[in-house]
This record gives sequence, structure tokens and C-alpha cells, in this order.
Amino acid sequence: MIRRHFGTFRGLVRLALSYPQMFLGLSTGRSFDPACVRRLVFVCQGNICRSAFAEAVARRAGLRAVSVGLSTTPGRPAHPPAIAAAHALGHDLHAHRATDLADYQPQPGDLLLVMEVRQLARLAADPRLRDVPRTLLGRWTRPMTPHLHDPYGLDEEYMVQCLTRIERAVARIAVSLPGARLS
Repeated sequence: MIRRHFGTFRGLVRLALSYPQMFLGLSTGRSFDPACVRRLVFVCQGNICRSAFAEAVARRAGLRAVSVGLSTTPGRPAHPPAIAAAHALGHDLHAHRATDLADYQPQPGDLLLVMEVRQLARLAADPRLRDVPRTLLGRWTRPMTPHLHDPYGLDEEYMVQCLTRIERAVARIAVSLPGARLS
């Protein structure tokens, strides 16, 4: 059960810790006005699984979206198990190439959407991103899942579970942030 729903025991512990961090305001998120959001910027560690998939789902839904990794090799393709899981969910990651956070150029109306609380802290420490609104993608999952554990290197069942959560969150975002829609 833990592997299927949380990836690893560590994933379960990080999820449990993420709730008080989020609710007590310790997550270093930055508030935003939904009416001002014009582009979604999905952020994860390597930009080869979670954020890559979120970008693909958002674009397919007609939203302006990009994705970046906090520590990645620019140009790296999506992780093959993520490509397979995305395909099973009706999305194509074959053309995806990783982008590093250092290559991201903030634009007015950007909203940074991260997968883990610790990623919010990393963004908050970057002077270039001080004024860019940021929050957890997991705020849009049901039930709310503030920690979307990295599926890289884990089994196929968890990969599909993680990407399904992301897909559903992006569908909720599409309704919540209509300003991110392409004209």
C-alpha cells in the first residue's frame, strides 16, 4: 500500500510533514491573485517526470505552461517509465527536453507550481524569484496532497498514481486560473 500510494516510506513521512508545514505557513509559498496568473511554471527536481508531465497536461488543456528542474541536465529527455505512464494516460512526453531553473526567465503573470515543500524553500532562496508567486501543485489534488513524491526510479504503479494525481490537479487549475488559457 505504501509503495502504491506514496512511493516509499520516506514519501509517506514527507507527506505527513508537509501538512503542518503548509498549514502553519512554514512552506515559504508566496500568495498570488488568481486573476493575475498568465502562465504556469511547473517545477520539480529533474524536469523529466512530474513537471514535464504537468506541462504536457496543461498545454493539452489549452494553458500557457512551461516546466523546469531544480537540478537537471538541460536537454535530457523525459524518463522512459514516465513516457510510458504518460502514454497510458493519453499524453505524449517523447518530445520533452529538460530545462534547468537557471535557464528559466520569469515573466509577469507566472505562477511557480512545485511538487514538494522543500522545493518552495529552494525557490524562496533564489533572489531572481523573490517576487514570483509560488505554491504547491498538491493544493489542487483531492484529497489535498502537498507532497507529490518523486516517482523517478520507483515502480510503474506509483509512477501512474503520481501522474494521475498531477493530471487531476492540472484539470482543477484549468478551471481555477482561467487567465492562463491561451487566447
